[in-house]
Amino acid sequence: MSVNVSVRLDDALAERLKVRAQASGETLSDRLRRYAEEGARREEHPLITFRDGPAGRRAGLIGGPDVWEVAMWLDDLEDEDDPAQALVDEAPITRAQVDATIGYRNAFPVEVSARIALHRMDTAAQQ
Repeated sequence: MSVNVSVRLDDALAERLKVRAQASGETLSDRLRRYAEEGARREEHPLITFRDGPAGRRAGLIGGPDVWEVAMWLDDLEDEDDPAQALVDEAPITRAQVDATIGYRNAFPVEVSARIALHRMDTAAQQ
C-alpha cells in the first residue's frame, strides 16, 4: 500500500530535481520517492550511503566499500570464532563499519543477499 503525500517545493529546487530525474530516466515522483527512502535509511543507518555504478544503485559504507562486499567477506569468514573481528584484523575496515554492515544487512537481508548472489554469478561466468 502507498500513501499519496503533497509536498510544496521551491521552484528552483523542483526544477533541479526534475532535470536530475530526467537525466536518469526517472520521473520526478520516482526521484522524490528514492530520495525519501534513501534518506530514511541513512538516518536509520548513519554510516551508510548510496552510490551509482555499473550494477546500479547500491548501499555503501561512508569512506569504505559497498555493504554487500563487507557482508560477503563476513560470510567467507564464518568459520572464524569472531568473523567481524577477523575481518577488521585482515582488511582496511573499522569495527564500526563492520557493525554498520551487519545492522544494514539485518534490516535489508534480501537486498544484500541479492547483491552477493549477483557478484558470485558474474564472477563464475567470467571463469
